[in-house]
Amino acid sequence: MEKLIKNTLMETLGMEIECAQAHYVQIRMPVDHRTHQPMGFLHGGASVALAESAASIGAYLNVNENEQQIFGIEINANHIKSIRKGHVIGKATPIHIGRNTMVWEVKILNEEQETISISRCTIGVVPVKNN
Repeated sequence: MEKLIKNTLMETLGMEIECAQAHYVQIRMPVDHRTHQPMGFLHGGASVALAESAASIGAYLNVNENEQQIFGIEINANHIKSIRKGHVIGKATPIHIGRNTMVWEVKILNEEQETISISRCTIGVVPVKNN
């Protein structure tokens, strides 16, 4: 999995994959200058990037990478609590794993296990095109 992060937004934001299984993904992300908004709090967009990254990794682990690829179709997020420093943990679990779509729920927690954000991400599953 770590090779998938190299030279991506995940690497830029300092994300670290802590667990990657077909039915559970956990990613840790720092709350620092890379992920702050101008007022010094965790940027909502960084939270959404964490959520979609976790859902996408989970979806990837549920397909045959030689035959299918995955793409985010839709994501929503409710930001519940703010945070200025430390780390957040994104915990992704599937709600639906189908042939053409998957839906994942991602809870983002602080180090005290308080909910910072919750997202739902729909992932499309499409055949690999041989060009």
